[in-house]
Amino acid sequence: MDNVNREELQGIIEKLWENHTLLRNLEAQAAVNEVIDLLDRGELRAAEPDGNGGWRVNDWVKKAVILYFPTRELRQTTAGEMEYNDKMDLKHGYREYGVRVVPPAVARYGAYLARSVVMMPSYVNIGAYVDEGTMIDTWATVGSCAQIGKDVHLSGGVGIGGVLEPVQAAPVIVEDNCFIGSRCVIVEGARICREAVIGAGTVITSSTKIIDVSGSEPVTYHGYVPPRSVVIPGTCSKRFPAGEYGVPCALIIGQRRESTDMKTSLNDALRDFDVPV
Repeated sequence: MDNVNREELQGIIEKLWENHTLLRNLEAQAAVNEVIDLLDRGELRAAEPDGNGGWRVNDWVKKAVILYFPTRELRQTTAGEMEYNDKMDLKHGYREYGVRVVPPAVARYGAYLARSVVMMPSYVNIGAYVDEGTMIDTWATVGSCAQIGKDVHLSGGVGIGGVLEPVQAAPVIVEDNCFIGSRCVIVEGARICREAVIGAGTVITSSTKIIDVSGSEPVTYHGYVPPRSVVIPGTCSKRFPAGEYGVPCALIIGQRRESTDMKTSLNDALRDFDVPV
């Protein structure tokens, strides 16, 4: 899609967002449908790298996803004896895309799955972007507009949160070559930078304290895990009117080494730091 067409499409979506009654127009609905189709093919993203090490949120794309729902009618579908009643179509064409999908994995139309992605019985919601070589393990979920990089492993039961509103909010971002351990929960626009290892059961939200304890003095982040960090669940003390209690946090206990390849580095991280996965 060239820049002119993208700008025109964005302009239409912004007008529809300001005046939802315009959605009655078939041409307006066609513009919304085009955005969802571009998302489905990976030609448009709800968020994308800004070229300077950060990420840019395309809030108008998220607006289009929200506007898509009222244009759809509930309809009944079946898969064998299983019955569903929903507004959204499911994604199709996995063989053509080179994506492996193990029953009963589900991805909604409008989610992008790149070549060599593997979906064990799992779920990917509309607007999500999953890049090449990523494994979405059993009962893992990838929420609306989440951005998952190349060669990521989302282990069993991982919950990657979705975000549509507020539209300006960043989605969850998991960058290339990350390993997310079993039953981790990553929500509220948290960003996991490249090559990080997140130990099993870690919860990261926008307000979670992520404390680097690998040096002589602690360094605290919120909703951000630096590149190559090895992270485990922890607790920190917080005083309340009723007393002092431990509240959940995440601890950075070391880093993966750049000098080795990703597979070796991951094994070293798990062995050296005894990280549960």
